[in-house]
Formats: sequence, C-alpha cells, structure tokens
Amino acid sequence: MITTEQLKAVSEREDALRRYLDVDNKIIQLEEEEMRTHAENFWEDQKSAEAQMKKIREIKVWVEGYNEVHSAIGELELAFDFYKEGVADENEVDAAYAKALQLVEDLEMRNMLRREEDKFGAVIKVVAGAGGTEAQDWADMLFRMYQRWCERQNYKCEITNFQEGDEAGIKTVTMQVDGDMAYGYLKSENGVHRLVRVSPFNAQGKRMTSFTSVFVVPLVDDTIEIEVNPANLSWDTFRSSGAGGQNVNKVETGVRLHYKFKNPVTGEMDEIVIENTESRSQFGNKDNAMRLLKSQLYELELEKRRAETAKVEAGKKKIEWGSQIRSYVFDDRRVKDHRTNYQTSNVGAVMDGDIDAFIKAYLMEFGGE
Repeated sequence: MITTEQLKAVSEREDALRRYLDVDNKIIQLEEEEMRTHAENFWEDQKSAEAQMKKIREIKVWVEGYNEVHSAIGELELAFDFYKEGVADENEVDAAYAKALQLVEDLEMRNMLRREEDKFGAVIKVVAGAGGTEAQDWADMLFRMYQRWCERQNYKCEITNFQEGDEAGIKTVTMQVDGDMAYGYLKSENGVHRLVRVSPFNAQGKRMTSFTSVFVVPLVDDTIEIEVNPANLSWDTFRSSGAGGQNVNKVETGVRLHYKFKNPVTGEMDEIVIENTESRSQFGNKDNAMRLLKSQLYELELEKRRAETAKVEAGKKKIEWGSQIRSYVFDDRRVKDHRTNYQTSNVGAVMDGDIDAFIKAYLMEFGGE
C-alpha cells in the first residue's frame, strides 16, 4: 500500500512537468496552429500543409501526454480517498499508483529528448561481425528484437535492404523506423552488441562469443536541408530479391549508391555506399537511397557538433560508435549494459523487444549528450 508521502511526491512531479513542458502555453499554441488549418486555401500547397499538420501533431503529443498524466493522478487521489473511506481496497490504490507513476516516468523521459534530431524517425543498420553462421544468427536475433520493439511502440518499420546469411541468419539488414521520437529512443542502441551462449551451430556444444554492430542515424524529412553534390554521386543497379530469396526480379530494380565527399568529422575524403531493394521500381529505390544518404550526412554533421561540444565538456563520459555497449549472456540469464551498468535476468523478454529499461537508463545518464 502506498503512503501519503508517495502520493504527494508523484503529484509534485506532475506539477514540475506542467512547468517544464510549459503546458498552458502549448495549449494556446495548439489552438492557434489548428486555426491556421481552417483557411480555405490550406491544402493548395500540399508540402506546406503537411508541415503544418506535423507541427500540430508534435505539440499535441505533449499536451495529450500531460493530460493523460493529470487524469491518472486524479484517479489515484480518488482511489486513495475511497480507500480511507473503506470503499476501495489496497490493490486498487496500488494499481492506480503504478499506472500514474509509469505515465509520469514516460513523460519525464520524453522530456529529456530535446535535441533537434531526437524527434525524427530512425534508420537502423544491423551488421553481423566476424564469426560466420553464429554471428549471422545473432544479427538476425537483434533484427527481430528491434522489430518487436517497434511493434510495441506502434512504429512503422520498413526493411530497405536485406542480405541473408550463408547458412542461417543475416549478414546485414537496414530498417527505416517511422514514429515520433524514434531516433531519440533508438540512439541508445548505437554500438557493438555481444552475445555469449552455447552455440546450436557447434557440434561440441561449446560456449561461443559473437559480435554484431548496430548503427542508428536520424531519418531526415523535408524540413531538413542537406546539400548533396550530384557530381559526386554514382549508381549501380542489380537484380534484387526479398527476404528468403523469393520473387527474384527479372529486371535490375535494386540500386547501390556511391557518394564521395569530404567527411566533416575527419576532414578526409570518404565514401558512403547505400544499397536499397525495398521497392519493385528502380525509381522508388533511388528515391529512398537518397533519403538514406541525407540521413547519414545529417548524422555526420551532428557528430561533428557533438565532438565540438565534447571539447568543452571533456569531463563527461564519452559514447563512441563501435564501442561494445551491451552483453547478452544466455546461459547465465543476464543482459548488461556496460555504459549504465543496468542489467536484467529476463533475457527472453529483452530478445522479444522489451528494451525500454535499457533505453531509459541510457537517457537518464546520457540523454542530454
């Protein structure tokens, strides 16, 4: 049974959120922005209209999120009063408290995602490390984990490139995740993921270690201007097939983009190579490959900014691409994040997409970086 102090504490957190989020001002702003959509010529400029509707949705997310918290705490206070009167039991009060606390924590975590790029969708690329079939099977397991997580969030997830493993699993897969704050949450997954288990592919039943790299970049939209020099672009085309190797196209619809440029982080000449096989049309695949290119170029600019900020804040712990971030030890029933030291013994739930606790722990420690 919760105490009066716990009830008071969660109520104070609601008040703090109202101030931090400037909810009263957002309600006025929402009304003003919605009024603009009532103009007779609003939909004549489709691009401008869609940008306005997106702006409204972004404001509404905060207002509705706070209203949900406010409603849940109101229900909690009512349940607490009913308990004192003997009308409700302890379980009802505890359930109302758990619901209110979860909503408060979710909104507090979302409030930490203040960077421009956090609000975008995400591009996730999973690449199997050295180790043959075992590593490729591990990459496939992570791919499934992120698919399940996207389903839990009601995010749209599209596979834009898929390369099967030689015997099992995958060599690499690229996914586009469309959803509010998808990059803000998924940036915590950037790095090397380590698996330790008794391998089903080893006849001696030996304990093996495998590595898979996960790369996450923001999925840019039309509101972000990224300059691409056409002179530095070149294309290859090839016949593509879907996952499982079925429905092989008789025409070359798959595209491979090559872009040579001066890397803003290293200052050296570099090349980005992107394959896209999502669409059955070459035009559609080229269009999406360009979007993925812009996403990578945008991430490099962000990395440059972060590097400059790190010089000023040299005392902060750095998170580098390519660092080993998390270990999944199956036979010990343990998943541990090496950056935050958060761990859980529920390996099955994690592999089924329940990674919110890891994301939250990361954001609590590094959300502002």
